[in-house]
Amino acid sequence: MAKRFFHFLLVLAILPVASWAQQDDPVLFTVEKTPVQKSEFVYIYSKTNGKDADFSRKSLEEYLDLYIKFKLKVQKAREMKLDTIPQLKNELAGYRRQLADSYLLDKEVTEKLIQEAYDHIQQDVDISHILIAVKEDASPADTLASYQKAMEIKKQLAGGGDFAELAKEVSADKSAANNGGHIGFVTALFPNGFYELEKAAYSLPLNKLAGPIRTSAGYHLLIVHGRRPARGEMEAAHILLRTQDKDPAMVKKRIDSIYLALQSGADFETLAKQLSEDGNTASNGGYIGFFGINKFSRSFEDAAFALQTDGAYSQPFQTNVGWHIVKRISHRGIQPYNIERSRLEGQIKRDLRFEEARQAMIERIKKEANLKEYPKVLDDYAATLTDTFLTFRWKAPEKPSDAVLFELGGDYKATLGELTDYMERSSRQRIRMGREADIKAAVQELYAAFLDENIMKYEEKQLEKKYPDFKSLMREYEEGILLFEATKMLVWDKAAQDSSGLAEFFKLIEGKYRWEERAVTSIYRMQDKFRDQLEEVRGFVATHTPEEVLAKYNTEEVPMLRHESKNLERSIYPEFRSMEWKVGALSQTEPDPRGRSLKFIKIEEILQPRNKTLDEARGYAVADYQDYLETKWVEALRKEYTVKVNQKVFDSLVR
Repeated sequence: MAKRFFHFLLVLAILPVASWAQQDDPVLFTVEKTPVQKSEFVYIYSKTNGKDADFSRKSLEEYLDLYIKFKLKVQKAREMKLDTIPQLKNELAGYRRQLADSYLLDKEVTEKLIQEAYDHIQQDVDISHILIAVKEDASPADTLASYQKAMEIKKQLAGGGDFAELAKEVSADKSAANNGGHIGFVTALFPNGFYELEKAAYSLPLNKLAGPIRTSAGYHLLIVHGRRPARGEMEAAHILLRTQDKDPAMVKKRIDSIYLALQSGADFETLAKQLSEDGNTASNGGYIGFFGINKFSRSFEDAAFALQTDGAYSQPFQTNVGWHIVKRISHRGIQPYNIERSRLEGQIKRDLRFEEARQAMIERIKKEANLKEYPKVLDDYAATLTDTFLTFRWKAPEKPSDAVLFELGGDYKATLGELTDYMERSSRQRIRMGREADIKAAVQELYAAFLDENIMKYEEKQLEKKYPDFKSLMREYEEGILLFEATKMLVWDKAAQDSSGLAEFFKLIEGKYRWEERAVTSIYRMQDKFRDQLEEVRGFVATHTPEEVLAKYNTEEVPMLRHESKNLERSIYPEFRSMEWKVGALSQTEPDPRGRSLKFIKIEEILQPRNKTLDEARGYAVADYQDYLETKWVEALRKEYTVKVNQKVFDSLVR
């Protein structure tokens, strides 16, 4: 019972809790004056029972009884003031910090980006672009100059300029010299730093010039030519005949003969090993593995992805390296969201888009919280700093300043003293900036980081107000901690430590735990290299004690036998099924390959069935005692606290 209830508690504490509407949400029951509303019970019942949540009267009544017990114990824990214990308060605060940070980022950033990425990977996009390079740390003047250059090129294109020719002439993308800026089909996720280009590629109308679009590489002018369902990944093998320095007609004749052999039933893998001129894959039967779009040449990709069934192979086709026949082994399309999600999440969190989205969230919070800054306070302080500030020797003033740096929401304030403490803790950043920034710039950078940190702290404090599900989750976790501590004190610890109470309880269940018929056995293991003496040893063991056996066969130089004595129950051990149940009986010899030995058992004594003593059944007895104490505890709680169930509300749950 204790284990089952504790499992219920853990499920309750870790499940994400849905938003529960407070309006039109009647109270299902109260413990003393603490209400439990209908929606809370329905959610927990549904989530815990899963597919078995049939809302039958019997099922609901059983779960209601369980949930009332839970709330009774929480009520007792609060009366014991366990919620005031510093250790438990710190545990709850630590959990809240971890949950709030991940919860806020998941709600505002991660989930949106993952869903967007999943939408993007459903399609491949065919694009052309012209890149005007700009370094990420370029000066404002250089950035403006590049932007103006991009705008001038856009003007030329709008006036009838040829995109491919201009791309070859001005694009910083080296591939433009060959492809005229036409990249072809690509798929998400775009390279790190190209998030804005990706968004544009998946949202712009077709065949319309767009830009300039800023990425980590510079400014892009973009045209989206088309979109198609994502090709996914193909697992394939191929046979290659190279054309370099060879008679093209002879190569074509050979590849055609290979194709005819395949059509006549020849094995693809065997032909690849014998004839393919791809040194990297021929020895593996031409196996390439999985590949997506843009890994190989367009003609190779098109031929591979045109194959509709596993095992199919293409007609011979030519690329710039030679003639190929490609075989489809399997195809892996875009998987359902729940499968792709973890992969996308890992990629996204390593991508600049995550930080960009985080910063966008921070900017939104600033506006919603009506951020008020007092820059003069910071400027005046920065003017007092010397070069020591950018070294490890700098310390914050002993008396922190209470001058306000900024306010959020009217009731959240950060002071200059809090900033100077933060800057002292940020010694690595200060020293790093000392190599490349002046004091004022360093102060501004540290202030910006301090502001962002406090923006997050402020928003975390609003979570209970903004998100009822977060408030509910915190309540459930707090109740879980309280219940765990109360149960530990009043049930688990008592059951383990109350030896006299346990002894009295064991008298009540005496006879519950019994030894079945057992045998005192000698278990012998003989080294495999002495196998030729096995029958002699078994004959001696049958009529002699273990001491006599070991004295005869185990010399100091070469111990032949290992021996151990165990009491074994007849019904449990399969060895007893194939031997007589009597003193002196020997089991069959069994090999033990791992131990390189031969094993057999001798019955030395027969033990009759009897009740187990408390020491022999202690583990089971303690578990039973815990259940007994918990039952008594719940009975006492029902007498101590008034529980009222609204029968009308309960009846409305029955389906």
